[in-house]
Amino acid sequence: MISPSELAPLPAGAVLPAEVRAAGVDAQQEYRTALAFERVLIGQLTKAMQATVGGEEDAGGAATQTYRDMLPGTMADALVAGGGIGLASDLVRALRTDTP
Repeated sequence: MISPSELAPLPAGAVLPAEVRAAGVDAQQEYRTALAFERVLIGQLTKAMQATVGGEEDAGGAATQTYRDMLPGTMADALVAGGGIGLASDLVRALRTDTP
């Protein structure tokens, strides 16, 4: 199992929802962990989606390939910084044992 410290740090500008900030430090850590998981998942989905795009592998050279390799992580960071896709809040809500 991956510990929260092993997950990629949240991108700059990622803002916690007001209800999470008001709930205390433990809730903030839970949400940050869920958001980091969401970022990893978005990165993996974007990478898989990018692999389905046709094109010549040699087109553009090494610089183009470098930018292609950076695209999934950059897109994941931008989505998470903008609030994510809603998975983090659903994960936290589903994993809480004190909530019916």
